[in-house]
Amino acid sequence: MLSATLAIALYLCATLYQVLQLRKHPALRVSSLQLVTAAAITLHGYTSMRWVFTDWGLDFGLLPMSTVILFTINLVVLISSLRKPVHNLFLLLFPLTALMLAITMTAGSSGTFSESVSAPIGTHIFISILAYSLMTIAAFQALLLALQNWRLRHKHLGNFLQTIPPLQTMEALLFEVLWTGFGLLTLSLLTGFLFFEDFFAQHLAHKTVFSLFAWLFYAILLWGRHVKGWRGNTAIRWTLIGFSAMVLAYWGSKFVIEVILS
Repeated sequence: MLSATLAIALYLCATLYQVLQLRKHPALRVSSLQLVTAAAITLHGYTSMRWVFTDWGLDFGLLPMSTVILFTINLVVLISSLRKPVHNLFLLLFPLTALMLAITMTAGSSGTFSESVSAPIGTHIFISILAYSLMTIAAFQALLLALQNWRLRHKHLGNFLQTIPPLQTMEALLFEVLWTGFGLLTLSLLTGFLFFEDFFAQHLAHKTVFSLFAWLFYAILLWGRHVKGWRGNTAIRWTLIGFSAMVLAYWGSKFVIEVILS
């Protein structure tokens, strides 16, 4: 598909541009990066919709939905980068997105289609995608924070530390994303319990249980931050533990059902 190929090319060009600019000078020209990113995301969104809304019905398979989630993540980060210094997340997101688009384009359809989705179920899916997207952004933010901590502790300075905000700003951004994502995750679980007749049915049990574990891990982290002032490695560790549970909840269950058990 031409739109997927162009999106991949733009994502890779944006990554190369960012790397080359940061090597020359830490003061990256963000406006140029945002322009290329907007074009890539537009093509990405069009491609993902074509993969999900097919002539045979709705394809909610692992690969098409993964491209939708990555589209949402990139769009949220792009919009956020207009107000906050989060564009360095693109260094992690763009290569991953290009790889996922290439895999999906090569693998093709999952072969399992739904004719339609009711409004309540559609609402649940939309909220869930937003929740997964924000928690993925939080996980990448935590990884950058961990790298920043490590370089400071081992006195590996250089241009990297000049291209990202100070530690306190990075932590504040992390918890802003976590609070919003936690609210959406809570709403996703509530709508799941309300709109599905049996949220613990065999094909949903794995996803539901690990989503509840993720919710619990994030709740503990946010409680620890609010009551005990958790920060640094403790915040990073709990963020990544919660995200691991979410990965098992969605991608793990999808992989088992569509690949192992198919």
